[in-house]
Amino acid sequence: MNVLQTSKVTWKDVPTQTITAGDVKFAYRELGVDNPGTPVVFLIHLAAVLDNWDPRVIDGFSATHRVITFDNRGVGASSGAPASSMEEMAKDAISFIKAMGLDQVDLFGFSMGGMIAQEIALMEPRLVRKMIITGTGPAGGEGISKVARVTYLDMIRGWLTFQDPKQFLFFTRTPAGIRAGKEFLQRLKERSENRDDAITVAALQAQLKALRKWGAKSPADLSRIYQPVLVANGDGDRMVPSSNTYDLAKRLPNCELVIYPDSGHGAVFQFHTDFVPKALEFLSREPMSERNA
Repeated sequence: MNVLQTSKVTWKDVPTQTITAGDVKFAYRELGVDNPGTPVVFLIHLAAVLDNWDPRVIDGFSATHRVITFDNRGVGASSGAPASSMEEMAKDAISFIKAMGLDQVDLFGFSMGGMIAQEIALMEPRLVRKMIITGTGPAGGEGISKVARVTYLDMIRGWLTFQDPKQFLFFTRTPAGIRAGKEFLQRLKERSENRDDAITVAALQAQLKALRKWGAKSPADLSRIYQPVLVANGDGDRMVPSSNTYDLAKRLPNCELVIYPDSGHGAVFQFHTDFVPKALEFLSREPMSERNA
């Protein structure tokens, strides 16, 4: 296999690049191995830019796959006005993927990214081979319309206690959850140079509007998503309630479910040593349609 970069590059030092799709200049990072397999496109969560991805997850995937991450329109270093609906974000993601010259991809969507992934699969089913969606829920799912309130409350909670709000939003308040949160936040600081631009208030407000719309939307027919899907979460997600994870598992016809104990929204980061091998094994299996071809 040929490495995409001339030397071993990790998430800590991979360069940020840009590509234009339509009227948007997307900022993205690409690393891993250039093999005959399907590239994995990562879809980011609420209020996040490129530097919010856990290095252990990115580097874990890129050990065997070509990994591509990007900033949504109007977020981080990407140009344009931020989208205010999941449908718009999905269309932007499709434009980015096609601008990269990719005919088919695997999607890894965390939180809001998992919602975008569902829309992509419904809009352009041939573009998606497999999906991994974590800490997420379906349109109209329980508590999703209240994500903005939970987010603002925990932002205030973080300011009052001089802590990152993700410590409260992503992790439980048990000793294991608190420890996992601190370790996760330290990993996010490993990239010290050439970091991404922070999200703006306008972009955050647009994303919160999109989440409110998604929470109020009529449930989609998820039986139309025929691709294999790995759904994962913690058993105590208070940001996107864990009941949504079980709902997805019931409604997606070709789904595998992973629930981690004593963990919340960021369970796949807390349990990255278990999640990454599970995800890679899931991606390595040929879909049924390919086996029967």
